[in-house]
Amino acid sequence: MTQNSTSASAPDLDADARHAAKPWPALIALCIGFFMILVDTTIVTVATPAIIEDLHAEVNSVIWVTSAYLLAYAVPVLITGRLGDRFGPKNLYLIGLTLFTVASLWCGLTGSVEMLILARVFQGFGASMMTPQTMAVITRIFAPERRGQAMALWGATAGVATLVGPILGGILVDIAGWEWIFFINVPVGIVAFVLAWRLVPSLSTHTHRFDWLGVVLSGVGMFFLVFGIQEGHQYDWNGWVLTSIVAGLAVLGLFLLWQAKNSAEPLVPLRLFADRNFSVSNFAISTMSFTATAMGFPLMLYAQLVRGLSPTNSALLMVPMALTSIVMAPIVGRFTDRVHPRLLCGAGFAVTAASLFWLAVVLDASIAYWQLLLPMALLGVGMSGIWAPLAATATRNLPMQLAGAGSGVYNATRQVGAVLGSAAIAVLMDARLAAHLPGAAAGSPETGGQRLPAAAHVPFSSAMAESMLLPAGVMVIGLFSVMLFVTPRHMSAPAAVAADTEAASV
Repeated sequence: MTQNSTSASAPDLDADARHAAKPWPALIALCIGFFMILVDTTIVTVATPAIIEDLHAEVNSVIWVTSAYLLAYAVPVLITGRLGDRFGPKNLYLIGLTLFTVASLWCGLTGSVEMLILARVFQGFGASMMTPQTMAVITRIFAPERRGQAMALWGATAGVATLVGPILGGILVDIAGWEWIFFINVPVGIVAFVLAWRLVPSLSTHTHRFDWLGVVLSGVGMFFLVFGIQEGHQYDWNGWVLTSIVAGLAVLGLFLLWQAKNSAEPLVPLRLFADRNFSVSNFAISTMSFTATAMGFPLMLYAQLVRGLSPTNSALLMVPMALTSIVMAPIVGRFTDRVHPRLLCGAGFAVTAASLFWLAVVLDASIAYWQLLLPMALLGVGMSGIWAPLAATATRNLPMQLAGAGSGVYNATRQVGAVLGSAAIAVLMDARLAAHLPGAAAGSPETGGQRLPAAAHVPFSSAMAESMLLPAGVMVIGLFSVMLFVTPRHMSAPAAVAADTEAASV
């Protein structure tokens, strides 16, 4: 399609695109690449010992293999979302996919941890180009009344990918070696590129005057904030870590002031937040991402150090959660377009919180595995009521010319939530271990790498169970936040009245 610089005609062009495109095949093509980049946020974890041994690296250096990826993924997301509006979401997605795939090959071929970290930076940049475009395309090729079903698939992809990473990583490391956690991306990336090239429509673009000052301020602010939070636990929250966090917050504050004063075209139009559902969805997804990241750490440490499971078998404890998420995704999708988001997301947050509290109560040194699998299965049911409905509610009312900017903001808050979850759970685990096992810490030699002596099983299990209360509590905060949702515009007047009445009775 030809470039269009007037926002008034953009909805008509996107309506034409919806008629011309085959939205479901396009969405499936996008989700393949989206799944791949999210798997890579967690897949390296189980390969850490193998990388240390093969590359003769220090633990701190290998931690940066994941940290570099997350930083390069999170920092540019606001900018890449806006670039999709300007140059076309399909184009940005394909460029990002190419960069990610080539960088994956580089990761597998590298012979030093320094080059591996550098290759992971390029992987992260590729991922940051891709992620906002997936939501933007969904927003523009699906009509509002059908967008919930599409977001159900997108949300299920996001939820399941974070669970599949450790399982797939463990299998590949055990069978073929750590290099294959990266090599596997190459054929998948090629298939994803061909499908996206053929099936994703070329949507109208919108002429933007780039807010270069906003780009600099947002990039610098996000870098210092995410870097400080991400590295805080490793460096015991020393002075320069706290300085990084404060500097990041200060620069982001300047960024917001500039966005409010910029009368031309800001990088993040603050009028996005005039839509209450968009604002609430951004806060709620940060709590969900916090929980999804934080909950795995105490569970995996418990499984390996107390129960003596291998990394692969430990990750299999999450299979019930993944399976119930997959089963529930199409069911939730059918309701997402018809049920008030306050009800759907409220149920999701309530069930997720209850599942985590249940897990915290039963997590002890001698519990039967099936008693762990039950709350994990329920957890998948709860999460399926969060990922997709939140994404659909956030984007439902966005103007088409701001789809990229809105999805960039949404994914930025999601990533920051994940970083906060990782940092917070590490601090809490150390605190609880210090209380139950004086002198021990989650990353210390006494608790890292081998099964604990029998005398330490009960106190260590208690520390992990108490740590699990943090993500459960954060889910309660998310539950209160989604009670602020209002009726989406796509619902008919009679449906809206009924939905408001029903939601108000909750």
